[in-house]
Amino acid sequence: MTIGVDLGGTNIRAGVVQAGEVHTLRRHILKRKDSLTDTLAQLIDLIHPLCQYPVEGIGIGVPSVVDVQNGVVYQVANIPSWEEVPLKDILEKELNLPIWINNDVNCFILGEHQHGLARNTTSALGLCIGTGLGCGLILNGTLYTGTNCGAGEIGMLSYLDQTLEYYCSGDFFTGRHATTALETFELATLGDRQALALWAAFGRHLAEAIKVILYAYDPEIIVMGGSISKAFSFFEPSMRAQLSDFSYRETLRRIRILPTENENSGVIGAAALGTLSVPRFS
Repeated sequence: MTIGVDLGGTNIRAGVVQAGEVHTLRRHILKRKDSLTDTLAQLIDLIHPLCQYPVEGIGIGVPSVVDVQNGVVYQVANIPSWEEVPLKDILEKELNLPIWINNDVNCFILGEHQHGLARNTTSALGLCIGTGLGCGLILNGTLYTGTNCGAGEIGMLSYLDQTLEYYCSGDFFTGRHATTALETFELATLGDRQALALWAAFGRHLAEAIKVILYAYDPEIIVMGGSISKAFSFFEPSMRAQLSDFSYRETLRRIRILPTENENSGVIGAAALGTLSVPRFS
């Protein structure tokens, strides 16, 4: 048994994971994000009851750049108080268990690779679409993070007058159209034409991000997670139509692009971080 934690800018989820199954899942809405002390206390309060089980350690996915070896997280997205936090040292001292930390989208694709849609692949990409646009990579059957845990972050690439992330995340709805992805989703389920047209536009922009992925990494599968992936049926047709001019037709024929079937893949992948390295703990 291992504890997996998925720390987001809005919610924290933690559960005991055994053989790819999540037990005793706990959720908190993150409060007082401008206080490092308060957010750390809330994180510890969420995890602590799970330590009653015979767990071997705790893996945590964080939406930021991570010094994986030393367990330091930097500039955590949507948590302004987390500028530079030695999270591994803090939690090991507090919880007396080995702690492993990585980027949250890396954890997502690791969970998908070990127990989800990316099983039995040697190259896979996780694309988490929500408040932002995050990418995680499995290359040659192994999680690839890059030197600074920033590999695959194509959302930062320039696109039109902004970045790919701006057009392929919740920013597209809030910043461009003065609405939200959730509101647009709810209207689309009712058949609202304007909402459906907005999702079609979103799909066309997302296809441009996927072209970058295909040219750069050529994975066997792209698995989508994050809140916006739940609207896959609304943006998939326009996304695939926009992909039709991709230069390599055989790539398009083979690539699988699917939304996740497990909302806990990030928790599962976080719990698996301990299998990637030998914990340095005494």
